[in-house]
Amino acid sequence: MPLPSFLYSRKNIIRIILFTSVFALVFINIYAPFGSDRWFSLTRLQFFTYSSLTILTGVLVVVVSRMIMYRYCQKHPLLVWQYLVWVIGEIVMMALFYALFEKFFLYDARLFTDLFRVSVKNTALVLLLPYAISWLWLSWQDKKEQLEMLSDEAEVPQTAGMVPFYDDKGVLKFSVKKENLLYLESAENYVNICYLDKNSVSKYLLRETLKKIEEDFAGTDIIRCHRCFIVNFDKVKVIRRDKDGLRLELDVPSALDIPVSRTYVGSVMQTFSRYCKTGDKLSE
Repeated sequence: MPLPSFLYSRKNIIRIILFTSVFALVFINIYAPFGSDRWFSLTRLQFFTYSSLTILTGVLVVVVSRMIMYRYCQKHPLLVWQYLVWVIGEIVMMALFYALFEKFFLYDARLFTDLFRVSVKNTALVLLLPYAISWLWLSWQDKKEQLEMLSDEAEVPQTAGMVPFYDDKGVLKFSVKKENLLYLESAENYVNICYLDKNSVSKYLLRETLKKIEEDFAGTDIIRCHRCFIVNFDKVKVIRRDKDGLRLELDVPSALDIPVSRTYVGSVMQTFSRYCKTGDKLSE
């Protein structure tokens, strides 16, 4: 199951980091984990200052982790189970930092394994509670925005000649002129929309399945031709047969030649025949 995109958007990553930092600061001053209330003989204000610096230093683990996650998710889809493993990694790294801090800076006499075990428990509370609250709140915000977008879409008609693409939640994510749409390529639970942008081939990653998009474009010239491909037949200039079967050449030199699998040969040739009847020219 893909991770909801609202969890790794830049704006929401910043929100999660800030909320986690504030939560951790309140947590250490109220609950006093890691034996923090026994560190030094300090006034309440001094303790708050030192604990703030310590907590914020530990939160740098989360900052670095989320920056890496943001970069990774720009190129690769992240699944929920992968996200959970990622969070466990954050807990372990942050717990390791606090255990080392207690051992070598506060000279705690306990065994390092005991320090680390207690630190994992406390760090899990510091991270998992704000993460869970953030997930629930951001999910509510995302649903609210979707409802607002759907309301706006109902009021504003689609621009003539534009091909709309909706994600798996029914939210309009991308539109492109039909004359610029080349093909769509499956990427597990995502689809790469390949289109012309200033005479070069660009891609947009949409969270949706190729099967659902095929159903949306049933009866049009945007047809399924392969298990992994849907093609805009308006952009096909050559149907070529080679040792691997049929391939479709598009009228864009830099575009990929699209394979045609046996399952879809019939629908491709039917579309080809329709183009021949209407006077459009294709070579085979």
